[in-house]
Amino acid sequence: MRIYLIGFMGAGKSFWGPRLAQQAGLRFYDLDREIEQSQQLTIDQLFTLKGEESFRVLEKELLHLLTENHSQFVMACGGGTPCFLNNIEYMRRSGKVVWINPTVEVLAKRLWAERTQRPLLRSVSESDLEGVIQKKMADRRLYYEQAHVRIDEEAIDVIDLIKSIAHV
Repeated sequence: MRIYLIGFMGAGKSFWGPRLAQQAGLRFYDLDREIEQSQQLTIDQLFTLKGEESFRVLEKELLHLLTENHSQFVMACGGGTPCFLNNIEYMRRSGKVVWINPTVEVLAKRLWAERTQRPLLRSVSESDLEGVIQKKMADRRLYYEQAHVRIDEEAIDVIDLIKSIAHV
């Protein structure tokens, strides 16, 4: 089984992914870390040096490569991964897609603490952060809602997550 974790940046995909993988006996991939390793650059550097469009192409290529080479895994995808280049359709066809969906307030608290590592938030003020998240979430919701399973992260339990995926 291939399980793709999607959701807004800071949703907890990289936190819950390894736990889910361990419980399910699957390998874990963090797509952003895989991109960084393959390019020998951070996501921030890739955005700065090559631009978002180039990053999205690399993201799609590595998503396909990992999927084609591995029949079972849990993958934490970047916040924008499902929103570009038909990635959501590809993930839905090749595995189970799980949307981790914490509240805007939870996202803002997490993202403010790590904003310097988030290229899309670097210049956002603390007072504007929730509004920026709400707008970007509105743009991405159409893609996120195509997940097979939606988990509101405040109530997440890895065992419950595995059970809900198994029943999809």
